[in-house]
This record gives sequence, structure tokens and C-alpha cells, in this order.
Amino acid sequence: MAAAARFFIRSANSKLSFTGFGTGGHSGFGAALLKLWPSCNSRNKTQRRHVAHFSFQPDPVPTQYGPTQKMNLFQSITSALDDTLASDPTAVIFGEDVAFGGVFRCTVGLRDKYGKDRVFNTPLCEQGIVGFGIGVAVAGATAIAEIQFADYIFPAFDQIVNEAAKYRYRSGNMFDCGNLTIRAPWGCVGHGSLYHSQSPEAFFGHCAGLKVVIPRGPVQAKGLLLSCIADKNPCIFFEPKILYRAAVEQVPVEPYTLPLSQAEILQEGSDVTLVAWGTQIHVMKEVANMAQEKLGVSCEVIDLQTILPWDIETVCKSVVKTGRLLISHEAPVTGGFAAEISSIVQEECFLNLEAPISRVCGYDTPFAHIFEPFYIPDKWKCFEGIKRMINY
Repeated sequence: MAAAARFFIRSANSKLSFTGFGTGGHSGFGAALLKLWPSCNSRNKTQRRHVAHFSFQPDPVPTQYGPTQKMNLFQSITSALDDTLASDPTAVIFGEDVAFGGVFRCTVGLRDKYGKDRVFNTPLCEQGIVGFGIGVAVAGATAIAEIQFADYIFPAFDQIVNEAAKYRYRSGNMFDCGNLTIRAPWGCVGHGSLYHSQSPEAFFGHCAGLKVVIPRGPVQAKGLLLSCIADKNPCIFFEPKILYRAAVEQVPVEPYTLPLSQAEILQEGSDVTLVAWGTQIHVMKEVANMAQEKLGVSCEVIDLQTILPWDIETVCKSVVKTGRLLISHEAPVTGGFAAEISSIVQEECFLNLEAPISRVCGYDTPFAHIFEPFYIPDKWKCFEGIKRMINY
């Protein structure tokens, strides 16, 4: 798995060859695909892969938490983990390959600084990683488990859903594993295909007793991760892996926390409410600008941040104002968390709606590889969704 991960995080500047579609040149399918591919010319045999379907837009520099330092997303994660290990002598970090820094380098240098008893590798067994974390947390220590890819969290599903989430309830609050935080790289990355691109947040959104959090950038990543670690409930912290290096912001050096279960309004508007989380927030920001420039439509952009328990009040207040709601996520549309948001909003805001709620999400297929540009809910699909609502 680690070797595969190293392959998947190669530079986005790698080249693709399209010479194998047919005998003696491009077949009809191959030539058609090349014409559809952005910026492609069928006469060019080598093409540059277009990884990012968005432009990262950094947040304003926070001033309320003291001095800041330029960090990308994985460095902000490392900073949060460093702060935790320094302030909490019971804290331990464990998972596959975390001792040398992890495949995405989020724990680099921490074993050397804090010792092999506090930052250590585990066998390649996600069920065992989470089960061990539950035991550590029940014993009173702070457990920070890493699942190397969110796609591989499913072997641990029983431990998370039937043990961690229910530990306090089943014991009548005599015991709990609230000191457990599970980190996992999440979402599409441009070339991850079936097993390194999934967004499984909706699976856990159905489970009372957990908190599920997804940041949009380095500033949120550090503050929300520290909040998860401090929270007295087991938390799953999904990290958008395409942002590990692409997202760079001025991040406070000192520890700070951001509130869980509180959505953030990033841009106020009057005509349409756009709701997303993680990487998709940056798509929504672009869509909001397009809608204003091309349609004269004012969009309110909301970052949900916490999937469970989610901030119903902020979203519903916005929809009451705008009368329209578009929700977008990378996960498949059927049973995705957008369906839950849509259901609650229509129950609470039915008489305020000017158009049906729109969900712009991934398709109900396994995550595509070469067809990823067609699979992802990019700004053009979201823009079409806005047009349909405005013209309804």
C-alpha cells in the first residue's frame, strides 16, 4: 500500500502517452477522447495531465491567534500534532508508516522529537489500528490513529461504528473512548482511481456518537484537528489529500482551536445558497464568481466543515434568505450527505424555496481513472445547476 501511495503522489507534471489506442495510430475512440480532453490536440502524442479541477483560494491571514507562518496543509497537520505531543504527555500517534513521516509526510520528524514509544508504526491492519486506538483512549490516553487512505477505512468500520461510537452509550457513561481521533487522507487527487479517491463521509454520517470533520485549507486543518483531539467524543478527521501541497496559507504558529459543528459563511449572497466542504469549497467559490459575472446572480457560499453533527441552523437561515440551495460533494449522489441536507432543508424551509434543491455530486459508479475529469462535480456542472434553479 505504501508503495502504491508513493506512486500516486508523484508530481502533477508527469506526462501521459496516448499512443496505444489502435494499430498504426489513434483509433476513432482515442482521437475522440483526445478532442474532449482539455487543451488537447490529437496530433500531440504526449499530453500534460490536468490534475486540479479548482483554483485554491487562501483565506485572509488570521490575526487573532498570534504570529503566523507560511504552511501548506500537511505542514499545518504536522504543526497540530506537534503541539499535541508537546502539551499532552499521554498522546500517541500510530498507523502505517507514520514513524518515518507517513506517505504524505504529515508526521515527519515527530518520532525523532518525541520518541518511538509515542510515534510508531502498526501492522497493515486498519481494524487493528482503530481497535488499538479505542483501547488506548479507554485507558485515558490521547490516541491519534492514522488510516493511510480513507478508502481503506472500511476494514475498521465495525470497530468505529459498533465500538467507538457506542462505547459511552453502552456503558451508561461509565466508560468512553472520547480521546480517540482518526485521521485519513480523503477525496480525489487527480489520478487516484478506484482505491485512492473516495469520499466516505456519508457512511459515518449515519452513526450517532461520532464527529466527522473535513477542513478546506491549512488554517482550518490545524484549528479543527486540535478541536477534534480535545473533543470528548471519537472524531474522524478527513484531510483533502489534493490540498496537502496545493493549499498554502499563513497559519498561526501557536495552538488554537476552531469550533466543531459550526458552518462558516465564506461569502454572503442573496439569490442562491451554495453548500460544500473540503476541496469542493474552492469549486463553489469559483462558481459564485462565475454566477455573478455571467448571470448577475448573488451566491452565498457556506463551508459545512463538520459533517456530523452538522450546522442545520446556519444553512436553513441562508436558504430562508436566498430561496435556493445547491449542495455539492465528490461522493456519489445516491445516499450522499447532500441528500440528508436536502431533506432537512425542505422540511424546515419548504415555503421559502423558489426552486427544487439541486445536488451536484459524483456519479453512482466507482471512481473513474482516465475519466475523472468527467466524473468530478466541477464548476461547469455546478454553474449549470445554478442556471436551472434561477430559470425554474
